[in-house]
This record gives sequence, C-alpha cells and structure tokens, in this order.
Amino acid sequence: MKIIIDCLGGDNSPDANVEGAILAIRKHQDLSVVLTGDENKIKEILNKRNQGMDRIEIVHAPDVITGEDKPTEAVRFKKDSSMIRAIKILREDDSADALVSNGATGALVASTVLRIGRVEGVRRPVFCPLVPNMKGGVVGICDSGANPTVTAEMLLQFAVMGSKYLENVYKIKNPRVGLLNIGTESEKGDDLRREAYKLLSEAKGINFAGNMEARELLSGDFDLVVCDGFSGNVLVKSVEGTALMLLKKLKEDIYSKKKYKFGAFFMRKMFAEEKEFMNYQNYGGSVMLGIEKTIVKGHGSSDRKAVLKCIDQAYRMVKSGLNEKTAKAIKDNMPE
Repeated sequence: MKIIIDCLGGDNSPDANVEGAILAIRKHQDLSVVLTGDENKIKEILNKRNQGMDRIEIVHAPDVITGEDKPTEAVRFKKDSSMIRAIKILREDDSADALVSNGATGALVASTVLRIGRVEGVRRPVFCPLVPNMKGGVVGICDSGANPTVTAEMLLQFAVMGSKYLENVYKIKNPRVGLLNIGTESEKGDDLRREAYKLLSEAKGINFAGNMEARELLSGDFDLVVCDGFSGNVLVKSVEGTALMLLKKLKEDIYSKKKYKFGAFFMRKMFAEEKEFMNYQNYGGSVMLGIEKTIVKGHGSSDRKAVLKCIDQAYRMVKSGLNEKTAKAIKDNMPE
C-alpha cells in the first residue's frame, strides 16, 4: 500500500508528519509512503531519527497553503505546495491509495473534489471525525465542515457513508444513527430536519435512532450523528473546547489548596487516564468520505502520534474496500 503524507501546513510540520510516517512504516510492513514538502528538511528529520529510505519517497514541494489563502486560488496558483503536489500524485499514480494532510481544510476540500472526484452517486463528500463516548466507544460526526448548507437527501447520504465507514473500518455492527436537532421529537426542527427525519426513517440500510440533542453526543446511545457541516463543526469544537477547559480548571483547583494536591497525588493515575481519554489526538483525523481515493484530514495541531493515527485510519480504510461498498450502499438507499 502507498500512502502520501503532506508534510507542510500543520502547526508542528514537518517534524510531526515525517516522524508519524516513520512510525507508520515501522508498524505496517506492507506500507510505503510518499512525503511531499521541503526535501532538505524532510531528509534532516529522517537522518535525525536514523531512518533509511526503504519504502520512503520524497517529492520536493517547498510551498505551503495557509489558512489565509483562498481555497480556489491556492489550488490554481500554488502548484508547488506540498498539498497540491500530493493531490496530483494521488490522482495520477494508480498505485497511490490514500492521502493524509494536516493542512488547510478549504484547500483540501476544493482540490480533492476538483482533481480526485467523487464515488459514483455521491452528491457531496463529507468529513467524519470521531470522538470518544462515555461507554468506551466512539461516535462519528458527519459532516464536520465540508458542507455548511445541505439538503435532506445529502443528510441521508451522510448517514449511508458514515454507517459504512463505522461498519467496515471500526467493526461497529449496525451503527445507530442520530439526526442532530433541537429536540428528540420527530416534529422538531425546521423543514430540512423534518424532511431528513422522514427519509432516514424510511431508509432500509440505515439503523436510524431518531433525533439527537447536542448534549447526548457522548452518551454512547449513538454511533453516528448526521448534520450540516456548520452545525457539526460547532459541535466538534464545542466538545473539544469544553474538555480542554475542564482539564485546565481541574488542574487550577488542585493546585489551589494543599489538601487538594495531597489527594491528587493518590489519584494521579486516574487523572492521566482521563486526560488521555479526552485527548482528541488519540482518535485520528476527519476522514473524507465519498471521494474516489482515501483522504484523511488531521488536526492542524497534530503531533507525531496523531499523524500515526491518521495514517492508521487511511490504511484501514483502504484495506476494507470502503469506497466500493459505499457506492453500492448509496445506490441501494437513495430514493427514486
């Protein structure tokens, strides 16, 4: 398997990207990687880690697409950027299976849709990140930013694509799908949500569990929540931000009194476990579903462990034959 790693664009790039790739090829003996970015810096990191060039290819692409760049202009004019060169390889090299990038989301969506193309029958590709739930599992959020405005039919497709992803990559049997809404009753929400509720209820290949309020996201009662990209992005970042602020507040409170510090000493293992549980870096990136080749978008602040998780996601998606199964499921579930 060949996976392309975009080594620029993240807060910790290129070190985190290259080091994550090193960890991945040491973990997966049937994996080779293509690293796009500044060749000299990439080689410097590889040498520092005593990593040879076995199963590693470097493509020099020194330019970077930033969050300030307009996506369509970046795609057109920044042809020597690490992201655009990675997309070009993915499109033209039949042996290239997947791409992992921590770069600008807008440019990644634009370049992927324009130059890679969608799975047959898919109207819009969708981002689907995972967050942990309170029962020890995960819940997918589909969409988390690719499509700020949607139709009811698109929400149905999100449910189909997300369900197939969880079934085939995470082995969640018959995943329970919730529709993000302002209440659990079937008549709640605007016309879009009510129409989507009807389509999801009637879909044969979807285990629709009804409307889901945002506060239920981590309950463990849902495996997938479908929503427009605007709402999903707010939902994901609200959960991440709340977790980080709670940890910060807890730490401040512990150090505020001696007796709290004394008690925390005996609970330090539990605190470490809770910190790991709430660390989004442990759950990989937002996979881009509905694209002909596998795309994983890592968080901009990803460290090498998070990059490894993203590569693992891409590896498992390719191994599962997800795109072919998604195309069939879309065809079987879309209304006439």
